[in-house]
Amino acid sequence: MTKRVLFTGGGSAGHVSVNVALIPRFKEKGWTISYIGSHNGIEKEMITKQFPAVPYHGIASGKLRRYFSMKNFTDPFRVLAGVMQAFRVIKKEKPDVIFSKGGFVSVPVLLAAKMAKVPAVIHESDVTPGLANKLAIPFATKIYTTFKETLQFMPADRSTCAGAIIREDLFSGSRAKGEELTELHASKPVLMVMGGSLGAQGINKIVRDSLDQLLEHFSIIHLCGKGNLLQKPREGYVQYEFVTDELPHLLEITDLVVSRAGSNSIFEFLALKKPMLLIPLPRESSRGDQILNANSFVQHGFALKLEEEHLTQECFITTVRQLRDQQWSMVEKMDEAPPSYTIDQMVDEIASLTK
Repeated sequence: MTKRVLFTGGGSAGHVSVNVALIPRFKEKGWTISYIGSHNGIEKEMITKQFPAVPYHGIASGKLRRYFSMKNFTDPFRVLAGVMQAFRVIKKEKPDVIFSKGGFVSVPVLLAAKMAKVPAVIHESDVTPGLANKLAIPFATKIYTTFKETLQFMPADRSTCAGAIIREDLFSGSRAKGEELTELHASKPVLMVMGGSLGAQGINKIVRDSLDQLLEHFSIIHLCGKGNLLQKPREGYVQYEFVTDELPHLLEITDLVVSRAGSNSIFEFLALKKPMLLIPLPRESSRGDQILNANSFVQHGFALKLEEEHLTQECFITTVRQLRDQQWSMVEKMDEAPPSYTIDQMVDEIASLTK
């Protein structure tokens, strides 16, 4: 009899990317797959575009805020509506197991899974669980964490550190293809700058203000976000708004990375042995999870950190040079890092919960 798996997660690319990595392997194994997300979130765009044959079910979801908003009075009713909608989808799709990557849309799905008596798995990316996963944990059969430190916040009898689930295509990069795409060659180390899917204005500005000094020592690949291209070209400086299929090839020629500190990205750099300078989202723009992620990587010797509110041109240039000087000691530390679960291991773990 064909096994069935239902995925959920959304609100940001990070809450979808692991699902995107796992779905093809479940398809290869002959599972029937479905997805629950929000009506208009990024997860709908990503899943329907990459997996048009996977049934996508949009449900109502509400954001539970830590600050005062009039929506705090109405969103609980949206969550309740989402629970009933998710319950109907579960009864229709009859999944043997549900896998959740988090985000607020996952809360009603996990509650509905408990009501329907379907085993559910959560994968938590950050050092401390987000509010959505905190709410969903009581309804989960099994919880997997990316950071070992996260286990202290989880029920011990249901939690395991699995590490990050890394997309396999990232390991298939070609140096020749990367050099062809960028026209950058081995005369200088290559510094890749990533600000997230929308770019990061603070990082973009500090990099461009520092180009004269940086280009003396590095070639630069800058993923600057949609609408943020610098019109004046510079030799040794290559810009992209965003990349998809090109990314493995660009990473293959990259020596050092400047990045935000989203969990999925930094674990991908760790798996590829790319020393990092992390500039996490500031506290006023987030719940502080990226700062904790960055602190963990600094503690383990995988990265250096600069907080954006203290970012100056002089400090940035100095720290990038420190990163270059510490590159090989960081790579040695990365070699000692415990391996994350492979995609096959994660699929087997999820499958083990089915009857």
